[in-house]
Amino acid sequence: MGHILRCISPIDGAVFAEREALSPEAARQAADRARAAQADWAARPLRERIDLVRAGIAAVGAMNDELVPELAQMMGRPVRYGGEFGGFEERGSHMATIAEEALADIAVGEDATVKRYIKRIPHGVVLVVAPWNYPYMTAINTVAPALIAGNSVLLKHATQTLLAGERMARAFHSVGVPEAVFQNVFLDHATTSTLIADRAFDFVNFTGSVGGGRAMEQAAAGTFTGLGLELGGKDPGYVMEDADLDAAVASLIDGAMFNSGQCCCGIERIYVHERLYEAFVDKAVAIVEGYKLGNPLDAETDIGPMANIRFAREVRDQIEEALAAGARAHVMHKPEDDGGAYLSPQILTEVTHDMRVMRDESFGPVVGIMKVSGDEEAIRLMNDSRFGLTASLWTADIARAQRVGDRIETGTVFMNRADYLDPGLCWTGCKESGRGGGLSVIGYHNLTRPKSYYLKKTT
Repeated sequence: MGHILRCISPIDGAVFAEREALSPEAARQAADRARAAQADWAARPLRERIDLVRAGIAAVGAMNDELVPELAQMMGRPVRYGGEFGGFEERGSHMATIAEEALADIAVGEDATVKRYIKRIPHGVVLVVAPWNYPYMTAINTVAPALIAGNSVLLKHATQTLLAGERMARAFHSVGVPEAVFQNVFLDHATTSTLIADRAFDFVNFTGSVGGGRAMEQAAAGTFTGLGLELGGKDPGYVMEDADLDAAVASLIDGAMFNSGQCCCGIERIYVHERLYEAFVDKAVAIVEGYKLGNPLDAETDIGPMANIRFAREVRDQIEEALAAGARAHVMHKPEDDGGAYLSPQILTEVTHDMRVMRDESFGPVVGIMKVSGDEEAIRLMNDSRFGLTASLWTADIARAQRVGDRIETGTVFMNRADYLDPGLCWTGCKESGRGGGLSVIGYHNLTRPKSYYLKKTT
């Protein structure tokens, strides 16, 4: 028997699911099947591929009553939030809607002597490596446009959400997407790296840690395989003196704490203008003190356990180091906090950028809040990070938000919103948050290659 992948439920530490990882030989055979099937899939009419992907999305939605408690068991998100199908459908449906325009030939010009245009050609075989924190929504970002564009897809999910890819593949196969065209694969890290190094794939999209992204780049070195990387984040919020205070507090604290803080674009540091600082902190603390930490299968639970004990340990370490360095904790330890995966949410003040909690990705239910004197200080602090995924600006002045946004080193600028992915916009990052771009028209550009035609007519 090969390497066994085990999903350990954060609810009780028990094994929830396990699957055997494919051997290197079996994994290569899966990639070969995908390559053999890709040309026929790409030859199908675009409208047929769009319709099949839409049907696959709907088939996943039909499973939602099963998926919600299953997600709670695998990674701890409370059932009260209803799973991921809303965002899953929004993203996949948007990419289906824009496909014909996004993939249309680009006409360059035609006259009596020549016809010129650029086509978008599928890469071939696409590997999607999806994370555990939003296993369905993050996967569909690439799976839907990759299939619609004519690629075949292998989907590898994180062990923490071991069953998600299996569910997606089953749903898409049930509506007629060929099994070889969309395959869920169970792979260990070594086999994944070997396949990438052996050019088994034409494009790899990875969502995960900075360390994981480095491993992908190292595996692909010298192969010229295209990579899309969405990695870590330390996303800031900035509350200006003219902001709607109540709206800012509600959105930014939800952005920091939702899903136990385990969000790619979650808010991890907040800068508040000195005029609003004390009121902001008071309101934020009141919100977090009202949260119920507990079993995610309980409909009353606001915050479930973190997905893994080691993730919670990192957050605890960051908090303890900050407190030792002079930070102030505002939220009382909750009785359900067991020192393991169940972790009390926390708000810290009197923090500085010398503390890891304001520099390193926390990916947990903790946020540091700092007082600032104005835009210049806020911009300097927001840019004082090795990450750049999103930034959330709170003001009544859109021109001011644009001016500040232009100076922030980030992939997305929000005004009066946080922790959201608009599928009409390119999902992208800079610095150690990654490279490339998903969703939007640009998502199709990254999942295809341009092919130019210069057709000289005979006279």
